[in-house]
Amino acid sequence: MRGFIRKVLYYFLNTPQKTDKVSLSGFSRGLQNVAFEGANKVPDRCNFSGNIKLGYATTLGYNNFLHGNIEIGKYCQLGADVAIHTTNHPVNYLSTYINKNLFDGSLSQLKEVKKTVIGHDVWIGHNAIVVGGVTIGNGAIIASGSVVTKDVAPYSVVGGVPAKELKKRFDEAIIREIETLQWWDLSKEELEKIKPLFFKDISQTKSLYD
Repeated sequence: MRGFIRKVLYYFLNTPQKTDKVSLSGFSRGLQNVAFEGANKVPDRCNFSGNIKLGYATTLGYNNFLHGNIEIGKYCQLGADVAIHTTNHPVNYLSTYINKNLFDGSLSQLKEVKKTVIGHDVWIGHNAIVVGGVTIGNGAIIASGSVVTKDVAPYSVVGGVPAKELKKRFDEAIIREIETLQWWDLSKEELEKIKPLFFKDISQTKSLYD
């Protein structure tokens, strides 16, 4: 009987609840701290605090942790267990402790807060961590398990601890063409007109339009 009840609860908890902005599955905390731009997806056990913006069609992964001042662009995808922290404990003072057990938590005012900005069409792999003050450019890929401590150039692939650039996805000329095109700002009708571009392998070409 207990197993049956668990299955029923699991079914209802994981049935997506849709609004005009976001599809929610399971149970997540701090949703009031997120500004959804539309067509967003939030799976089970995500946790939000601070001031967070999710661009159009950006989807999150299971157990994402977004804490602080964070802006994520359009059409981004985050894998499971991704964490983005934009606040840090004070390291230049006598103690790093900021909880209420010491001076009723007044040391929390010494926290370092740095905004993190993630561009459009960014893919962040499973279990990656992004710290505060980092800007990740459009089209970048963050490898699974990476710890991103510095800015990431557009259309680059980074990995490691700390994350370092492994390669550029495309030729510089193609990167400029994509940045000029800014397809993420186009309407569905406009995207339909350039749909063939999305099915071309452009890794070995010199122009998006070849």
